[in-house]
Amino acid sequence: MQHIKSIGRYLFTIPFGLFGIMHLLNAGQMVALVPSWLPGGVFWVYLTGLALIAAAVSFVIQKHTYLAGLLTAALMVVFVLTIHLPGLIGGNMMAMSGLLKDLGLAGGALLLAANYQDN
Repeated sequence: MQHIKSIGRYLFTIPFGLFGIMHLLNAGQMVALVPSWLPGGVFWVYLTGLALIAAAVSFVIQKHTYLAGLLTAALMVVFVLTIHLPGLIGGNMMAMSGLLKDLGLAGGALLLAANYQDN
């Protein structure tokens, strides 16, 4: 059972690490996703990329995993509410896949946090 948990944790971590790297490497293109009412533009893309990489590292080395899981879940919900839901309401049906992906990742992050609550 422990092997299954480890494999699941690594598989869950891969997207966060890759998304974080993508944020850092493609900040110029990703800045368009930052809500226009939020000042700072590309700063938020870089900050988000670093946060995603930090979460991935935390999940792999199993240090501060509870906190990282909670914060990652919160970030995913922020994405749902500020990027995907407004897009969906605005008629972009492609936003539904991002909404569901980030909602699922938020749920997974909460499950991971719950497994490390005592650590």
